[in-house]
Amino acid sequence: MLQFELLATEGLARRGRLTLNHGVVQTPIFMPVGTYGTVKGVTPRSLEEMGAQIILGNTFHLWMRPGLDVLQQFGGLHRFEQWNKPILTDSGGFQVWSLGEMRRISEEGVKFASPVNGDRLFLTPEISMQIQRILNSDIVMQFDECTPYETKGHRTTEAEARFSMELSRRWALRCQAEFQRLENPNALFGIVQGGMFEHLRQESLEALVEMDFPGYAIGGVSVGEPKEDMLRIMAHTPQRLPAHKPRYLMGVGTPEDLVEGVAQGVDLFDCVMPTRNARNGHLFTRFGDLKIRNARHRGDERPLDETCGCYTCRGVTNADGTVSGGFSRAYLHHLERCGEMLAPMLASIHNLHFYLDTMRQIREALDAGRFTAWAQAFREDRRRGV
Repeated sequence: MLQFELLATEGLARRGRLTLNHGVVQTPIFMPVGTYGTVKGVTPRSLEEMGAQIILGNTFHLWMRPGLDVLQQFGGLHRFEQWNKPILTDSGGFQVWSLGEMRRISEEGVKFASPVNGDRLFLTPEISMQIQRILNSDIVMQFDECTPYETKGHRTTEAEARFSMELSRRWALRCQAEFQRLENPNALFGIVQGGMFEHLRQESLEALVEMDFPGYAIGGVSVGEPKEDMLRIMAHTPQRLPAHKPRYLMGVGTPEDLVEGVAQGVDLFDCVMPTRNARNGHLFTRFGDLKIRNARHRGDERPLDETCGCYTCRGVTNADGTVSGGFSRAYLHHLERCGEMLAPMLASIHNLHFYLDTMRQIREALDAGRFTAWAQAFREDRRRGV
């Protein structure tokens, strides 16, 4: 089941409400990435407290471990990872692409060696749909061939991008047929490909729109291309997708990228950046990015971001009126320098809260008809620096 309602617009930016089998998602929204059935270093309870409405799971990795027998035993991913809100699963296409020379692509599917135990495996559009049926994810992604920015040391040519896009288009038809055969009650999204070529993107989206998917994603960005190319495709594709259906920009990106994506009409975003950067001591704040390992933070009593309401920055008020949490930059610097497990946990909480709260502010600005002004102030604040 999928229902999408547009509640407000400002220019190309959209405010919506997405109803799925496991709950309602207010858009635009950022979706934390939970590759192996967990968002690294963050409990489901913490995710709910910071405002996460939908999270991701990874078809490829969950197929490898724990395996379909275990996931089927639990009736899908929700009960297995104790998350009762919506889940989106990717198809495995990006992970297969990232295997590089370890994979062999044909019309039928992709042969590759398991990165876990070396077993020879074969992933097809039909098998991807069967895995995601067992996962019981609210949003299922078609199996696609992710078009790289570079191929074997050279920039992907138009002919190579066309071959990849047309293969993904044929696989989309097979995914749709198998999805329907399985009587999957959830929603299947098509993925627009075409590399850095707008006319190929246009061909791809026109074919997918004709297939009448419940929602559409924009793939093949954030795959090594220069930022200006990503922004060019972001400016081209979202606005040309059906206005009455949700639009998902895959794997993007920085806080500024999210704001620009919203301005171009995107509803859903995901990226590993908040948690990956957190594990490397890289924190996002309203006033720019912060490297907590730097010596200048050694005695700094300030929180990471004085405007932030997360547990790491402000803490929580207990029933007895005491406050737990709210840590100084000096303490976080100390944890990082000592290699303490708590360091990436607190950093991940902050970064995810920052992304999710940024999206909350965007929704409020769209509701009030002041998104353009809010976005300009946000960009200026981020340029100021911490």
